[in-house]
Amino acid sequence: MELNGVTIDDTYAEAFPTWVARPIITAVTEEWAYKAAVEAVGFATSTIGCPAEAGIDCFVSPDETPDGRPGYAIMICASKKKLKEQVVERLAECILTAPTTAVFDGLADVVAEVPEKLPVKLHFFGDGYEEKREVGGRTVWAIPIMEGEYIGEEEFGAVKGVAGGNFFIMGENQMAALTAAQAAVDAISGVCGVITPFPGGIVASGSKVGSKKYKFMGASTNEAYCPTLRDKVENSKVPEGVKAIYELVIDGVDEDSIRTAMAEGIRAATKVPGVKFISAGNFGGSLGPFKFELKDVLAEYL
Repeated sequence: MELNGVTIDDTYAEAFPTWVARPIITAVTEEWAYKAAVEAVGFATSTIGCPAEAGIDCFVSPDETPDGRPGYAIMICASKKKLKEQVVERLAECILTAPTTAVFDGLADVVAEVPEKLPVKLHFFGDGYEEKREVGGRTVWAIPIMEGEYIGEEEFGAVKGVAGGNFFIMGENQMAALTAAQAAVDAISGVCGVITPFPGGIVASGSKVGSKKYKFMGASTNEAYCPTLRDKVENSKVPEGVKAIYELVIDGVDEDSIRTAMAEGIRAATKVPGVKFISAGNFGGSLGPFKFELKDVLAEYL
């Protein structure tokens, strides 16, 4: 299979279930909303070593936010047991403390049904001086703080989503692969309900489950996709002429959002000169139950 002259591997991406919350952070300017959102999704790239996977979903214009200010929707993904804790801690430490911010639940904007609600009782920070208000038809708490007031909802929807959708971009050199990966991230940013949680949305050090040599490691380098090991390992999956590989990992509110994001990202990547091959990561079903066949994801483009 080929798309824009780039070979598409006959394989699939393997993904696993996760629980997702989607707060919308607003502020007096887009810049301050973005700064707060970046802080809130920090250290949340991979469940291998982080307490959650999180990222910025999309910009939300003032005419779409409850308080009429610019905002950013973020997604926080974790196990059902950990999700409430992660939402509470990230909002309390990174949003309540940020200048001019307010926060609202944004999950209902991207899913038809919201099955769970997470109580986030930040109003106790007000030490009895807090009060209930209504903003944009929503019940919020106003907490007195040094700059004035912090405004926030205290119930956030949660839905069972999908984590670990992925694809590999293989280039004839590092800059070709990186440029294509950046183009893919930009394309995916236009799909609501998904995030690419790694730094800049791109994974440089893809991993495999477990380790061959170090039994204490839950994950280790995926030697089959390391170009420098192409002639040193028996199971290398690096095609001839490929010098660099980047992986994009995608978390979403449902399978359809993952498929759409993968298709948009792959299509954008294949338009960049120097891209040789597109593949995906799977572990034969040991990681999770979701399979995203590249040929099916790209069916309308091939």
